[in-house]
Amino acid sequence: MRVTVLGAGIIGISTAWHLLERGHEVTLVDRQADAAMETSFGNAAQISVSYCEPWANREAPLKALKWLFDPQGPLKFRPQLDPAQWIWGMQFLAQCNDAAFERNVSQLVALGSYSHAALKGMVASTGIQYHRSTRGIAHYYTSQQSFDDAGAAAEVMRRHGVARRVVSKHELLHIEPALRAFADRIVGGTYTESDEHGDCRVFTQSLATLCRQRGMQALMGHDIEHIETRNGQADGVTVRDRATGLPRRLTADAFVVACGSYTTPLLKKVGVRVPIYPGKGYSATLPLRNPDAAPHVSLLDDELKIAISRLGNQLRVAGTIELGGFDLALDTPLARTRSEMLVRRIEAVFPGVADTRTPEQGGDPQFWCGLRPATPTNIPLIGRTPVHKLWINAGHGTLGWTHGAGSGKALAELISGEQPALAFNFAGQPARNMPLKMKMA
Repeated sequence: MRVTVLGAGIIGISTAWHLLERGHEVTLVDRQADAAMETSFGNAAQISVSYCEPWANREAPLKALKWLFDPQGPLKFRPQLDPAQWIWGMQFLAQCNDAAFERNVSQLVALGSYSHAALKGMVASTGIQYHRSTRGIAHYYTSQQSFDDAGAAAEVMRRHGVARRVVSKHELLHIEPALRAFADRIVGGTYTESDEHGDCRVFTQSLATLCRQRGMQALMGHDIEHIETRNGQADGVTVRDRATGLPRRLTADAFVVACGSYTTPLLKKVGVRVPIYPGKGYSATLPLRNPDAAPHVSLLDDELKIAISRLGNQLRVAGTIELGGFDLALDTPLARTRSEMLVRRIEAVFPGVADTRTPEQGGDPQFWCGLRPATPTNIPLIGRTPVHKLWINAGHGTLGWTHGAGSGKALAELISGEQPALAFNFAGQPARNMPLKMKMA
């Protein structure tokens, strides 16, 4: 089959790779000059199968209200004159109960385990190097109440086959000695040895290079203008070269939309509505000043809801979610506050380890933000759309890196007429208690 993949993030490139593995011809389209230049560029770096709880839970509504006027709040709802935002918000609230939480966790863990296995297979077969570390993920707590609640969360994950264990402060400091400078604030933690981390951008761009070597046609620097439909099926895609301004029409046997948050407006043009809304997240990447004192285990900071990962001679800190539309500004007062918060936390937890100086002080912090394509359940949409020959692989929220390899493999299997070996509610398949569906307008 000839397959056109729209979007060159970790999801699109993984899809292209697995399609090539199955003998399909692949054309890839993206508006950027290289792969992984948007949401996959500067994420938290974690492959967090064991820390994949959905945002929606019974405590989330009160927490969201509490954080509404806090510029450093982990989850911030910025009201817009946009019906899509309010519809998404109501769908999110409908998921804030224990039954939905359990159902959503089971789906996320199933996809995460499948994806982790797929990633390991891809790394073994390609030899890609991307600052990978397999030392697990540790979650540290500074609040006794939050730590007391960690046992219940770990038990939920254990019911779904995830070996997350509660550890004392003493054991946590043994797992990651770099936390000793912050030990007086820590009351305990949890740890999953099976998780890992690595640079998503480096991996994705390396995989894209291998895809080209295997014959993939890559149309980089091309805007995706619209999908053409005829008689209920996708008939072609019109793209435009950013350098020349010239349009081009692509035809194929199947089209895959893997455009992250931009999947929603693209599919809306053909009458397909999907519950995906952008969540703006931030990261800072800092050079190490004292590598010997830097952490090797990837970390989650419970108080600020941020992730910290070492990537070679740099430290990446990422987190926060803003639901406020397609805003990618880094120079607004709110954006500066949230970016600076990440850097201050690194200096507090690991004093003197990373270069946290501002540019005015001679430092070189690399600030970044990206739009995480979130569904109200946090479960991505993978499979068929109501339009024949048109497929979707989007809506991965904060777990694109965790679920990318498996999402690409599963969709390639579906397109090839196979059934992926995991219990997951794929789009366009008979649903099993799936609360959110794509629909025609």
